[in-house]
Amino acid sequence: MNEAVLRELTPAVIGVLVHRGVDFATAEDAVQEALIRATSTWPDRPPADPKGWLVKVAWRKFLDEHRSETARRDRELRVDAQPTPGQAESVDDTLQLFFLCAHPSLTPSSAVALTLRAVGGLTTRQIAQSYLVPEATMAQRISRAKRTVRDVRFDEAGDLATVLRVLYLIFNEGYTGDIDLAAEAIRLTRQLAGTTTDEETAGLLALMLLHHARRPARTRADGTLVALPEQDRSRWDTALIAEGVVVLQRALRRDRLGEFQAQAAIAALHADAPRAEETDWIQIVGWYDELFSLNDSPVVQLNRAVAIGEADGAAAGLAALAAVDSTMPRYAAASAYLHEKAGDLPIAADLYAEAARTAPTLAERHHLTLQAARLRKFQPN
Repeated sequence: MNEAVLRELTPAVIGVLVHRGVDFATAEDAVQEALIRATSTWPDRPPADPKGWLVKVAWRKFLDEHRSETARRDRELRVDAQPTPGQAESVDDTLQLFFLCAHPSLTPSSAVALTLRAVGGLTTRQIAQSYLVPEATMAQRISRAKRTVRDVRFDEAGDLATVLRVLYLIFNEGYTGDIDLAAEAIRLTRQLAGTTTDEETAGLLALMLLHHARRPARTRADGTLVALPEQDRSRWDTALIAEGVVVLQRALRRDRLGEFQAQAAIAALHADAPRAEETDWIQIVGWYDELFSLNDSPVVQLNRAVAIGEADGAAAGLAALAAVDSTMPRYAAASAYLHEKAGDLPIAADLYAEAARTAPTLAERHHLTLQAARLRKFQPN
């Protein structure tokens, strides 16, 4: 059985148990046990009713964990009153599970972990490997998260914006271990998009698809980064780009612009350019203006300044950058790029070196160090 299919069934199976009166935390544990048994006992061909099989095993696991004479009789009466797994097929609790796992009372890291386990169907070990932490640490994080949402009603209205932020966090983690978190975030966002007509959910899906399409060209064989202007665009995934553009256009036609839609529009303009020098920077600046009206964060300001530098020249870009908090991550890197574009190579080299010292990843540090070394070759001794 394809493991991805098992993961897709996870929210529905948890939903069935919750509707039978099982609390969320217990239902999630029981379903995890059913998933483990499925991967170890199913033959190459899945059962005729995979969801029904998982419901049956998870329900038995729940009963086994709580067996006593009186409680057993009560639960057996409840079992007789339950619909068969096949009758529950029309119930889709995916959206409520997203709301529960991304509850505002949870920290971002806890919300991410709980979403990956309860909605994504990943094991604690897989999540721990992806985040490079011990399995025991991740197990404690998930247990605390489940305790936090223990008293939240399953049908309580949730915050979709929080869910989208959690999914974006998962996407930006990339991947380590045996789970590709970027691909998993896309899968989960597709799943969420199937439960809502929200424009921002579509915008986030489009943004993920468009960014993910460039992934094959982002690194060289030795793992070093390739900047966007230098990427081999023939390696971009044109099918993902086409899908992302279609999803975005449908969302934009509803004329309720949000941040993810604006970011996706910028990504689409980058994807549309056959060569870096053909990028429509004027339109990109226009979309950054729209994004800035929705979110005037320093990150948006920083990226907008770089876009202005491309559209109107380095001096205009540096003037826009002057309004940004200089303690911002990647401020020095943006300043270095614009100074290089202006021809101020000694200043740019020093700024690239400064940016390398504070880079958040080894790959970025290496890339920025190479940029500083490249410019210093042209400086007089």
